[in-house]
Amino acid sequence: MKKGRAITCLFLDAGGVLLSNGWDHLARQRAAAFFKLELAEMEDRHHLIFDTYEEGRLTLEEYLSRVVFYQKRAFTRGRFRRFMFAQSKPFPEMIELVAQLKVRHGLRTVVVSNEARELNAYRIRKFKLDGFVDSFISSCFVHVRKPDAEIYRLALDIAQVPARQVVYIENTPMFVQIAESLGIRSILHTDYASTRAKLASLGLQNEEKRRIEP
Repeated sequence: MKKGRAITCLFLDAGGVLLSNGWDHLARQRAAAFFKLELAEMEDRHHLIFDTYEEGRLTLEEYLSRVVFYQKRAFTRGRFRRFMFAQSKPFPEMIELVAQLKVRHGLRTVVVSNEARELNAYRIRKFKLDGFVDSFISSCFVHVRKPDAEIYRLALDIAQVPARQVVYIENTPMFVQIAESLGIRSILHTDYASTRAKLASLGLQNEEKRRIEP
């Protein structure tokens, strides 16, 4: 990452950066254990259609019909949906950091994420992401998903910002490499402290609490 270029926009992943992943392998493992489902079969059916689901070409009800409720179950769809949504947890330090940077530096903030529509809507509402995010370039809205480079081009077009003015925070190494190939400076997110330090090195410091010496 090079210094000396004005940064006007943050691109952010959602799952793994601002929030936990919405419906990843670990969440599905927990669901299989809780609802006494055969995990291997569930995973096979999930992988056959998940790209289509995240691209917004299947509804949640259609996804559930094909992955879970293709046979009679002892639990309801509503109960399973509530379990799915409950797997999402916030990362408060990262949310606060991004919100502070937006205000302090006048940044445009854009989430670029692979998210299915109903879960995406729930996460935006539940964790009030729209309080500090200007645009959501979610795969379910734009019908293209990472690792397709087109999703980053769409984000640049929608944000109306040149790549050289963007910093992207992402926790998947391949996606970082793809963004960087388009001229987007990127931070591979592993934890709050290191990401905060990397942002500060680019001139994006957040407000620090001053210690009052005795």
